[in-house]
Amino acid sequence: MNKEMVFTRYESYKDSGFDWLGDIPSDWKLQRLATVFEERKEKVSDKDFPPLSVTKNGVVPQLDSAAKSDDGDNRKGVREGDFVINSRSDRKGSSGIAKQDGSVSLINIVLRPKGIAPRYSEHLLKSNGFIEEFYRNGHGIVADLWTTRYWDMKSIHIPLPDMATQERIANFLDQKTVEINESIAKKQRLIELLKEQKTILINQAVTKGLNPDVPMRDSGVEWIGTIPAHWAIKKNRELFTERKESGSESLPILSVSLHTGVSDSEQDETENIRSKVRIEDKTFYRRVYPGDIAFNMMRAWQGAIGVVKTDGQVSPAYIIASPCNLIDGEYFEYQYRTSMFIGQMDRCSKGITDFRKRLYWAEFKQLSTIVPPVDEQKEIIEKIRDIAVSIDKVVELTAKEIDQIKELRTILISDAVTGKIKL
Repeated sequence: MNKEMVFTRYESYKDSGFDWLGDIPSDWKLQRLATVFEERKEKVSDKDFPPLSVTKNGVVPQLDSAAKSDDGDNRKGVREGDFVINSRSDRKGSSGIAKQDGSVSLINIVLRPKGIAPRYSEHLLKSNGFIEEFYRNGHGIVADLWTTRYWDMKSIHIPLPDMATQERIANFLDQKTVEINESIAKKQRLIELLKEQKTILINQAVTKGLNPDVPMRDSGVEWIGTIPAHWAIKKNRELFTERKESGSESLPILSVSLHTGVSDSEQDETENIRSKVRIEDKTFYRRVYPGDIAFNMMRAWQGAIGVVKTDGQVSPAYIIASPCNLIDGEYFEYQYRTSMFIGQMDRCSKGITDFRKRLYWAEFKQLSTIVPPVDEQKEIIEKIRDIAVSIDKVVELTAKEIDQIKELRTILISDAVTGKIKL
């Protein structure tokens, strides 16, 4: 915090009469939103006014890749300094002050500040308290279909200090949110670097081994490069057999994730939207055993592959590979979730487009795999587990710090715009 900036309380407070505001300073006014904003209803074309998007990060130029409406001549005009809020933003806080003239879709509400400092209004109307009040004044069948129109929100009462105080609050929050956001960005970048480091260390372990001084040789496979001289390159037909055993009613249905491999338990129906289309006759599922390798033939080229950790069954859209005694299934999972081996599965998958790509058993068994001695595979697995535990712990702690900083930012903004602290 600025050394010049001291937090104190205002001399006296009064009850606002509204739960989201609580007590406010006695000399602050309470006014209906419609008295300090005027709705702008100007219809324009995106040919004359560049299209803007209303997001949680404010009002920004629309990306070229964003879905475009066919009705580009039927949009709302926005002027620099207007406050724009998505009427369907729910509790997402999609709103902000426009930094330029432009146009937005008709679902947005465009407000022209006329008796309130624009930057103060942005902090106030993007505060969690107002977002909840905005939502409360809306209507709809379910949250996903919830809408708050200008007619609904115009009677919301907002706190209004004198203009000098508004500017002081805005200046303070502008500065502090920049500092806080920079701190969050640094911690997020740290998480990214830690995850990159984890990936690099795992890739190195499963493709080059743990001993940096071991003699190396050319693998004979261009995209693999060199490997330890005593390691082998084998086709998967030498390492696996396809398992086609039917499932049963008593076994849990496991899934394969792009990010975490094979699940170790069955997802609850409320957690798995695919549960609605599950096959009633579980004998159509495929039986799996611990140590098996399961992959989604439609998404293997993206990395949907992993080792089975518990007895269960999987979708008939999955291929089950039962390993021989030359390879440990867990080691294989680490190797086949590296970018170079995902690339191999991608190249060997059949299909005209990504959407139609499939990796069938006939192609899977032709893939090349690096095969260290089994005892080294187990050493590599233990090393990777140690790496994962240490890095994941730091990532988890850093993520918690980010959450705490975000919570402090929320509290700071709310307290400043509702008069709980005096700057």
